[in-house]
Amino acid sequence: MICTGVLACTLAIVFAMTGSSGQTAQRQTAQRQTAQRQLARPVWHDIPARNLTIRDASVSEPLAACEGRLERTSHTIPTLAIVGASYTAGVGPDNPSLSWAVVLARLLHWNAVVYGVSGAGYVQPGVGGLGPVSRLLDREGLDDLSPSVVIVQAGHDDVGAPTGLEGRQVRQAVNLIRRQAPAARIGLLTVFTGPSMTGTPALYRTDRAIVTAARAAYSRTIIMDPLADRWRFQHARGGLHPTAAGDRWIADKVAAVLRADGIRPLPPTRSAPVVCDAAVGVPDRPA
Repeated sequence: MICTGVLACTLAIVFAMTGSSGQTAQRQTAQRQTAQRQLARPVWHDIPARNLTIRDASVSEPLAACEGRLERTSHTIPTLAIVGASYTAGVGPDNPSLSWAVVLARLLHWNAVVYGVSGAGYVQPGVGGLGPVSRLLDREGLDDLSPSVVIVQAGHDDVGAPTGLEGRQVRQAVNLIRRQAPAARIGLLTVFTGPSMTGTPALYRTDRAIVTAARAAYSRTIIMDPLADRWRFQHARGGLHPTAAGDRWIADKVAAVLRADGIRPLPPTRSAPVVCDAAVGVPDRPA
């Protein structure tokens, strides 16, 4: 039997087991809980310092330490703040440092704080109950970061949520950014689809709810809409998520959209930017 990732392997073992004894049921429950805990652990990278990885730690403590380093260079290098779901966490290549968000920070040569939680949306809390988006933004501490640009990647996981609720949550997130980082440009990266690029009616309803609410909340919001614009990139294992090359394509696309809005990269300098990257819910890379 071939399986990919901690959760997939664990669940395959669980469902392969037979027997109806109480001991077997307890063992199955324990294995499922172990898999869920493993996916809910934050994996931290402080880049370009030697890819520091911190496991079994809270998000807030490593974030504070990394942001301390970042803030010491923030007067010379602008800061990018990104929160999002599985794409931002690095699911696909199953490596947070290869996510579109981290690649974008490198393309811009900016400082960045990236916080990705699989399954998170404007409504859905995602893995570990760490979301929704407004809560992720609070965790990043925008008022202390003073970012020049804030990007939110979310939407697919909210499919099926009432459109009125989706709109209210989007407005709440945009208003929170404007309140905590009034000088920042705001970008929303909306609903992604699989390689067929075929969206269901529910996906389109969610996408429209996000775009409509964001523009109503703040007319200068930069909208990046993979669903409506039919973004085409490589997908991992034929599924929803991108390969490493797909993530690079997304980063290049987002950088181009930002450039069109006057947001440009810095030239490479000896002063290396700091990228604080937290990823929750990323499976182990396939063997």
